[in-house]
Amino acid sequence: MPPITATLILMNVMIYALGIATGPDIIRVFGLWSPGSGGTFHVWQLITYSFLHGSLLHLGLNMVAIWMFGAALEKRWDDLRYLLTYLLSVAVAAMTQIAVSGYSLHAGGPVIGASGGVFGLLLAYAMYFPNRVLVIIFLPFIRIPARTFVLGYGIVELLLGVTNTLSGVAHFAHLGGLFGGWLGVQYFRGHGLFGKR
Repeated sequence: MPPITATLILMNVMIYALGIATGPDIIRVFGLWSPGSGGTFHVWQLITYSFLHGSLLHLGLNMVAIWMFGAALEKRWDDLRYLLTYLLSVAVAAMTQIAVSGYSLHAGGPVIGASGGVFGLLLAYAMYFPNRVLVIIFLPFIRIPARTFVLGYGIVELLLGVTNTLSGVAHFAHLGGLFGGWLGVQYFRGHGLFGKR
């Protein structure tokens, strides 16, 4: 397993174990608190929330995704490019969630989990390996190209976010992660938002 991917997974697992030992205080300080969510926002939460998880299933699914998509990208990119794209996706996901929840009556509790970074890696993976076939875990007979999967997943997340379906899931953080992944790919390809830098 490439070193940055292995380190990210190890850090997430260790911090999950630390969270079990410390209780809810770790989420109170390091989870992402949006306006109206009942907690206090600190700037470090734009990154630290991504290392916290609410359950073993939550942790496991995100770590499998980091391994699946991140390892392939890290082998193609250099370590710094990979890490910066991941962290950019995490931060953009957080800022998107804060921006949307500031205008929403459904702010809920703190946002935790590596999903923003995972969605950024997923978007980058689809851009670099668009025709690579993915097998959906829960639907093992469905095989779908990465580009089609990401497009469909993004549309589903947007619909779920707009309709506030599956409350407790930060759909707009997922969408922000996709955007962060795209920004990272564009930057390292020498492009800005609207063309070449």
